[in-house]
Amino acid sequence: MSLPSAPPSSDTPWIVRGLAIAAAAVTSAALGLVMAFLVPLPTGILSKEKTGGAEQIWRSGFGYHVSRPVNILVMGIDRVPEAKPGSPEMFNGRSDTMLLLRVDPLNDSVSLLSIPRDTQVELENVGMTKINDANVRGGATLAAQTVSGMLNGVQIDRYVRVSTDAFRELVDLIGGVEVNVPQAMSYEDKTQKLKIELSPGLQTLNGDQAEQFARFRYDGYGDIGRVQRQQALLRALRKQVTNPMIIPRIPSLIQAMQKYVDTNLSFEEMLALVSAGRRMSEGEFKMVMLPGRFSAPDEFVASYWIMNLEGRDRVMKQYFEVEPVTTTTATSRSADTLRIALQNASGTPGVTYQVQAQLAKLGFHNVYIVEQATQVRPETRIIVQQGDLDAAQEIQNKLGFGKVEADSTGELESDLTIKVGADWKNLSKQTTAP
Repeated sequence: MSLPSAPPSSDTPWIVRGLAIAAAAVTSAALGLVMAFLVPLPTGILSKEKTGGAEQIWRSGFGYHVSRPVNILVMGIDRVPEAKPGSPEMFNGRSDTMLLLRVDPLNDSVSLLSIPRDTQVELENVGMTKINDANVRGGATLAAQTVSGMLNGVQIDRYVRVSTDAFRELVDLIGGVEVNVPQAMSYEDKTQKLKIELSPGLQTLNGDQAEQFARFRYDGYGDIGRVQRQQALLRALRKQVTNPMIIPRIPSLIQAMQKYVDTNLSFEEMLALVSAGRRMSEGEFKMVMLPGRFSAPDEFVASYWIMNLEGRDRVMKQYFEVEPVTTTTATSRSADTLRIALQNASGTPGVTYQVQAQLAKLGFHNVYIVEQATQVRPETRIIVQQGDLDAAQEIQNKLGFGKVEADSTGELESDLTIKVGADWKNLSKQTTAP
């Protein structure tokens, strides 16, 4: 796959170009990949409309719109110790975070696939390795080729590479981000200049602390637990960056973000995605992690995340509209095989037993209860852990309540995780189990 290089921008006024960058960062910031929507779009997918006054121009992305679905590979790049700040060499490191984004203006949705950095792949002239090595070996081009090849030939239209330093500055500039730290976190990586020291509980993290939260890997789940925390952080960031109070900080955002981004973008394409980013909260935002398993200790020399082929096919079809390359089509799980985890987030003891009994009456018997949540939630959520949106919708329809949340922040071994909120006591007439 050949990816076009960025067009020259010397004829673009710096302040206007910077405004577009900051606007997209504000509306679409995520997990150190703060420029996720600052990406170029292939010829033929932009459209231009007339706009009204200044406010309407701002809201509409200066009149440019995405006219067809586009897939974007976004990578957060590890620090390269010997690289000078602002130099091209700072983007030559391993991909600490890798996302495949699909922006679809036809149904006003954004799908985000998190690809664990330890995912096992085959690289030409390298052999078996982890996918985070692709950028080091062949830059964005090889990374895009590798991702496309492993994901049923999905078309990758553009790429964005972001230095991890960007995330820290952005979070500070937007005033921090509120998340629930599930456990004490302590670790130090001197090569990456990373020291992690966080206490558990709901709190507002500054930029340094948010980076610690996003990059911590030592909780028994390694890179997969980290992906889950990143998705939780992403949702918290989206909530924060939609705050109108952020707009006055745009000049600072301009200066902070420009030097951290490498992408094949154009000015018009940036404006189109500003518009897409602003409308995103009104449509659907779906996140999923590449389904798979940990390799066994004696299976390979290194530890890997081994992709589940059926799970991949289901995710690519439901989230990216890409059909499987083989004749075997992955379908939603049956009621008998669907693994459902129940977590009590209601603040009332015993409610998970009630939900378990209700699910059994509905034909779902492969249901188990996990440790209760540390944070009370007002609304029951059905977490689509393995990407099976159809199964989640079926559960929601049969229960008659619960919000389907397309991300992978539930119990790792489940297909779906139901986090039972405080609303259950008002929706169920059953008595609390002893």
